[in-house]
Amino acid sequence: MAWVWLILAGFGEVAFVIFMKLSNGFKKISYTVFTVLAGAFSFYFLSRALITIPLGTGYAIWTGIGAAGSVVLGMLFFNESKDIKRILFLSLIVISVVGLKVVG
Repeated sequence: MAWVWLILAGFGEVAFVIFMKLSNGFKKISYTVFTVLAGAFSFYFLSRALITIPLGTGYAIWTGIGAAGSVVLGMLFFNESKDIKRILFLSLIVISVVGLKVVG
């Protein structure tokens, strides 16, 4: 179950970053509230996951999911660059997260 908590925490991290972007520097109150709620959701599930999963592995996977998810959504919805180099390095993040799961 800890891995489910960690994946949920990663999705919460992605939501946190996206809502932060949409809050426009915390000027839009509704998105600011969503930012805080997503952050709390993410940290809660990360804390649940870290009861079982080693700290280094859990943190690396949590940030990997957050980083990769944020990059993908940025490319899809915020017109960020889809340069092949970005996609290559995004692939390395995903490979690293999968590798940590396999060896952990």
